[in-house]
Amino acid sequence: VQLVESGGDSVQAGGSLKLSCEGPVYRYGRYCMGWFRQAPGKEREAVGTISDDGTTRYADSVKGRFTISLDSAKNTISLQMNSLKSEDGAMYYCAAAEWKWGVGCPLHAVAFPDWGQGTQVNVSA
Repeated sequence: VQLVESGGDSVQAGGSLKLSCEGPVYRYGRYCMGWFRQAPGKEREAVGTISDDGTTRYADSVKGRFTISLDSAKNTISLQMNSLKSEDGAMYYCAAAEWKWGVGCPLHAVAFPDWGQGTQVNVSA
């Protein structure tokens, strides 16, 4: 499944940004999609995930600031990022997988076989 991210930009701390990811995830049947990020010199980390029934999970570092939403008709997920901090600056990746867990989707990159190319988010202090 090919995924395409968009929406990356440079913003000031405290600002907002919305990322989008589109891909033919319907091919999975049931599916999970997620956002992950990687800053230079750091490991890729989870931002949040969403299952096709709308169940979301978030990393503690973004809870209350970031929101993932799903438009299943358009095979698109969005990541609304508010109150951005300098440490949120990173390459943001969209990922997808066939859903096969009991409730929701995991916050582990290894669980997702399909990835987009990434979209860059820069946050200046």
